[in-house]
This record gives sequence, structure tokens and C-alpha cells, in this order.
Amino acid sequence: MQGTIDGFSYGLVTPLVAYLMACLGGALGLRCTTRSMLVSQSWRPGWLALGSAAIGSGIWTMHFVAMMGFTVKETPIHYDKPMTFASLAVAVVMVGVGIFIVGYKGASGTALFTGGTITGLGIASMHYLGMAGMRLNGKLEYNTFTVAVSVAIAMVAATAALWAAGQVRGLMWSVGASLVMGLAVSGMHYTGMAALSVHLHGTEAPATGDSPAALLAPMLIGPLAFLLLAGAVMLFDPKLVMGRPAGVPVEHKPGVPAHATVPHPTRRPPLRRTLGQRGPRTPQNH
Repeated sequence: MQGTIDGFSYGLVTPLVAYLMACLGGALGLRCTTRSMLVSQSWRPGWLALGSAAIGSGIWTMHFVAMMGFTVKETPIHYDKPMTFASLAVAVVMVGVGIFIVGYKGASGTALFTGGTITGLGIASMHYLGMAGMRLNGKLEYNTFTVAVSVAIAMVAATAALWAAGQVRGLMWSVGASLVMGLAVSGMHYTGMAALSVHLHGTEAPATGDSPAALLAPMLIGPLAFLLLAGAVMLFDPKLVMGRPAGVPVEHKPGVPAHATVPHPTRRPPLRRTLGQRGPRTPQNH
């Protein structure tokens, strides 16, 4: 017996809030990635780690906010807490690998492709591991082709977001990249949910695990508190927080001139004019 799935129990509320969470995490994380390219090598790992945690927390929060609107009418849904939080760890680690590759190798060529692919796979892994933490009186089944499409969406959009973040062209580029990242997570999520079907068991065995309401507080309070903290850090310019680094990597990029020291005018021209004026007077004195 097939279960009746409803992914929009609260209408457009959960998709919109989930998208905003993904954009918030993406904006903070990609802005950290951009700033990591503008600071000294000693501070770069810290900014990249903060960006990885922000993106991972944002996509994880997005997933479970969206899952608040997911129901199967014939059976209640519960969640296994260890599996649920394991999906958060997977998201942070895999996104972090992709972010560090782009942060150190640059947002172009092989580094961009590798970083975007790993980041997209991290988004997909978080989603399907989180789905594996669901407990209900039935079996989850997926359409293989639709799952592959959802993973491809995540990888392509994540690559585009990392490319935009790596351009180091100001806040608006990071905002645009975060919107793309939000589309990557949301598009991947709902495409993956479209691949899902639930085959119900004949017996009414009670499902085990925590209910969605029990997970709501740690799910929202923990990651959202971290995102707010990361946002507070990002309000400060790195020059104010840690001082301007001695060498800014952007200045050494091809096509970007370094800030050369402007030579100050000397007093030689006036001296030459003075000597030139005295020259004609010498014969007159003789």
C-alpha cells in the first residue's frame, strides 16, 4: 500500500522560510570565503572554517524546516536524533572540503570544479542522510533518475555559487551567490522529495524516535544562534577585527595593479630654474 505524501502541509510557509534559511547560511558562508581571499595566510583557515560551518548549518536548517511541512497521511513521522545530527556533521565537513579547495586554489579551473562538486555532494548527502533518519510505519523508496537529477542540481548550482564568491567583487556578488546557493539547496531538496514514495507496512507497529516537535528546539535554536553569531562577526570589517594584512593577495592578481608609492615632488626643478636665472647674470657682473 502506497502512502499519501504531502510536502506542503503549511502551504508556502515552510518552502519560503526554508529558502531564506539556506540563503542566510549561504550569504554568511560565501562572504567568509570571499574575505578569506583578502586576508593573510594565517587568518585564512579561520574564515574558511567559519564559512563552512555557516553554509552547513544553513542547509541543514533549511532541510528540517522544509520537513516540518512533510507528512504521510496514513502514518505519523518521527526522527532518529543521532542520525539527524550526523547529517549536520556530514554537511559541514563535506562543504568545508569544497570551500577550502576554492579558498586556497582559487575559483577557477579544476579547483572550482572539484570544490563545487564536493560541496554539491555534501548538500545531497545531508539531504538523504537526514531522510534516512525518518522513522515511520513504512519503507522509503526513491526513483533513481530523479535522485540523480537532484544531485546534479546541487553540484551545478554549488559550483556557480562558489565561482561568484571567488570573484572578490564586493558584497553584492556574495549576496547573488547566496541566492544561487539557496536555489541549489531548495531545488535539490524538493527534487529529491519528488523522487520519494512511501510503501506502508501492513501492521500498525509504532514508530520509534523523537517527534518533529521534540527536534524543533535544538534544530532551530542551535544552528540559528550560530548563524546570528556568524552574522555579527561579518558586520565587522577584517581591517577592524584583525588589522589590515601586510600583503593583500588581490593586489598581486594579474590585471590588478598594485598600489605603488606616488613619488613626492622634489625641489630640484626650482633649483634648476634658480641656476638658470643666475647664469645670464654672471657675464653682466664681469
